Amino acid sequence: MAYVDGFVTPVPRDKLDDYKKMARECGAVWKEHGALEFRESVADDVKPGKLTSFPQAVDLKENEVVLFSWIIYESRAKRDEVNDKVMKDPRLAAFMEPANMPFDGKRLVYGGFEMIVDL
Repeated sequence: MAYVDGFVTPVPRDKLDDYKKMARECGAVWKEHGALEFRESVADDVKPGKLTSFPQAVDLKENEVVLFSWIIYESRAKRDEVNDKVMKDPRLAAFMEPANMPFDGKRLVYGGFEMIVDL
């Protein structure tokens, strides 16, 4: 069964176009190195909860929007292989610099997940 990296990211509304540009370029590199899917989605119906929510998870500010993203791989081993290549790819070096990120990387929530249902 497949493996998924998931991300919840706070992005300032005025940097959303910059984020989309970065995501398109990064996504192409991830897919070139073997990712099966690379998806980015912007919050449309996401409200703060009483105990937890996407906005609370990233300490969302008034001028920001939440993005929910995921990358799908054949397996955990393939994900590790792909990510190793991606992190060494010189085309992404500029994006890895915190000053160049169109979001606050310290508030990014991410993790790897083994898929258990795929319909």
